[in-house]
Amino acid sequence: MTARSPYLSDVPADLALAAWAEARAAAGCPPRVEVVRVGVAEAVGRVTAQPVWARRSSPAFDSAAMDGIAVRADDTVGAAETTPVVLDPDRFEVVDTGDPLPAGYDAVVMRENVHRTADGGAELRAAVAPYQHVRSIGEDISAAELLLPEGHRLRAVDVAACAAAGVTELDVRRAPVVVVVPTGDEIRPIGTEPAPGEILDTNSLMLAAQAREIGCTARVTEIVRDDPAEIGAALRAAAGDADLVVLIAGSSAGRDDYTARVVAEAGTLAVHGVAVRPGHPVVLGTVAGEPATPVLGAPGYPVSAALTFEIFAAPMLAGLEGAAPAERPTTTARLARKLPSAIGMDDWVRVRLGRVRGEIVATPLPRGAGVLTSLVRADGLLMVPSGVEGHHAGERVRVELLRGPGEIDRTMVVIGSHDLVLDLAASRLRAADPLITLASSNVGSLGGLVALRDGLCHLAGSHLLDPATGEYTLPYLDRLLGPETDVAVIRLVHREQGLIVAPGNPLAIRGIADLTRPGLRYVNRQRGAGTRVLLDQQLAGHGIDPAAVSGYSREEHTHLAVAAAVAAGRVDAGLGILAAARAFGLDFVPVAEEPYDLVVRTDALSDPLTAPLWALLDREDFRAAVEALGGYSCAETGRRVR
Repeated sequence: MTARSPYLSDVPADLALAAWAEARAAAGCPPRVEVVRVGVAEAVGRVTAQPVWARRSSPAFDSAAMDGIAVRADDTVGAAETTPVVLDPDRFEVVDTGDPLPAGYDAVVMRENVHRTADGGAELRAAVAPYQHVRSIGEDISAAELLLPEGHRLRAVDVAACAAAGVTELDVRRAPVVVVVPTGDEIRPIGTEPAPGEILDTNSLMLAAQAREIGCTARVTEIVRDDPAEIGAALRAAAGDADLVVLIAGSSAGRDDYTARVVAEAGTLAVHGVAVRPGHPVVLGTVAGEPATPVLGAPGYPVSAALTFEIFAAPMLAGLEGAAPAERPTTTARLARKLPSAIGMDDWVRVRLGRVRGEIVATPLPRGAGVLTSLVRADGLLMVPSGVEGHHAGERVRVELLRGPGEIDRTMVVIGSHDLVLDLAASRLRAADPLITLASSNVGSLGGLVALRDGLCHLAGSHLLDPATGEYTLPYLDRLLGPETDVAVIRLVHREQGLIVAPGNPLAIRGIADLTRPGLRYVNRQRGAGTRVLLDQQLAGHGIDPAAVSGYSREEHTHLAVAAAVAAGRVDAGLGILAAARAFGLDFVPVAEEPYDLVVRTDALSDPLTAPLWALLDREDFRAAVEALGGYSCAETGRRVR
């Protein structure tokens, strides 16, 4: 440990994995879990502990591969449309698919190619070759053949093949046992109502589910207080019947972060701090015992915890079963926006994916280690290597797929201004057809129009005000997209924008002019957002210098985030839509009514991918649901403005 860093080490992930493997071997951790014998019906998901050899052939006899008649191939020589061959009843036998081939016969003629004569014979208009439409003995599996190697994770088709080969029991590695130990004075069980400063134990639920997804048995202990003695006792107790203990939180260098110290006292501390983001403060080690047990100290932030399980726990657990870690398929995608990254760490970023103009587009999701919804919404995962400072918009990157290519191809990519109507539309579209996804990313109106110009989205959400003309969106199209780009503008809604304030409006804020009051705290939208442009226009109309607004430079990326900041008491006001204020039970001071439009390339209007959205905009029940959100008018919804 250096004087400048609280971490024992800060090494690349591959070196951390190697150091952990060495520590496990030195401590005497078992390299494999035990072998158990199970019936084939219970073997799916388990890993073979030895090669599987066929005990019998399949099929075990020559059999008919078609319904028809069994014949001697030589008897059919010369048969043709113009010269049919007629077989007497004693020169063939009727067979069904799977029947043993009768003795003396070596081919089958399909029933549809047989014409029965009045005396019971069979007229053939085509010859057959020997063993045509016959499944020969051992065609699928031959006795004594290697059916499956050791270290193979069994699938449904594998156990079916085993049964066909006469193997009814298999020697497999038992499921590894993972015990998750949550720690923290502020952690509360799921199902309770957390008080301010308390956090629900969602990490344990997630990590145990991740373990089960890869074939492990998992259980979660009681929550342990931030006391090193209690954490140490819980760790040793969990290690007694676990193949891996996952200790949640306390892995950083804060006042109550005891994981590294507890692991060192309980056994071996191999690694503390890995060059991975998110998930830097990882603890890897062992717990002494007979045998010793590996331990992973996972960070308390959910995105960090999930990623460290994938990077460190999953391959280690696969190794205990003697299997290779599961690998996800990958694809190449164009980045929808700039993706900066710090040098010195592998930066793992979750993205939304969709196919736009023939290429897959990746839109980065919020990157905070505590943003659990980024895990929920992710379609893919990309890694920016430690030596790269990030990627530019439009650059092609390699992405691991978390969803199937077919699902990605059926995703409408919407980039631009945030609006709750898009979320409602996404929900309604999915409810009507589970194959449809509408994925919206909030980068502001200006960013959406640029993404549309660059072929990085299907639709751009915009309410961009031109202060010079007072028009919305239209003046920007030729300026940003160029007159040669043929686009249409579809009106989504009219909506109310106003100042979101605390319930009861305790500061008696009446309008934009009040934002300059001493001590009043404001939260703004990001640059390029239509709401920020609206604010600037309103400030200019009141002769107010933006520098006079305390908090003008503080930015949030959605209307809901603005409302959340007001609800939490971090700020006193922010410009946003009425629906966001209602969602948080806040008050609202109207400022302006504005149109919110969808901008789309004209050729995409007839694209089958976007057709369900246009149909949805025409439905009265959808329009009623939109207006029920508050502050919306659907009088022009679906109208083509340009």
